[in-house]
Amino acid sequence: MNAVLVRDDIFRRLVRARDFLHAHCTDCVRLDEVAREAFMSPFHFHRAFRLAFNETPHDYLTRLRIERAKALLRTDALPVTQVCFEVGFSSLGSFSTKFTREVGCAPSRYRNSVRTLLQMPGHHACMDVPACFVFFSRMNAPVAQPDLATAF
Repeated sequence: MNAVLVRDDIFRRLVRARDFLHAHCTDCVRLDEVAREAFMSPFHFHRAFRLAFNETPHDYLTRLRIERAKALLRTDALPVTQVCFEVGFSSLGSFSTKFTREVGCAPSRYRNSVRTLLQMPGHHACMDVPACFVFFSRMNAPVAQPDLATAF
């Protein structure tokens, strides 16, 4: 963030506008609406936002939507088309293009490549592996034999 380059009162208004974008990320939001939240003209708001946050308001909104789409694709069984509309895109083509550009693969391919992670409080994320695989892998693992020559 380049908050130092922006006056304190302007930065507060930009944060307010950014919060507005975050709260309305699935809606069709126009630049003049967000600029009004910051009490600025659209052109001044756009320049100040980019200076403060190193991205345009549109790029910020797109990033939020892609992050939400990734979460939905990881956890829900919604069709890609429905995910597209859930996160605020109005066209499957533009969603697919932007998602591929940002993530590096198409939404359907992303869904197929990502495994559901099991999160336990206080532990690292781990793959959701059936217990029988864990049992058999431990059963077939070589057992370390003590070295009798150095034991005595």
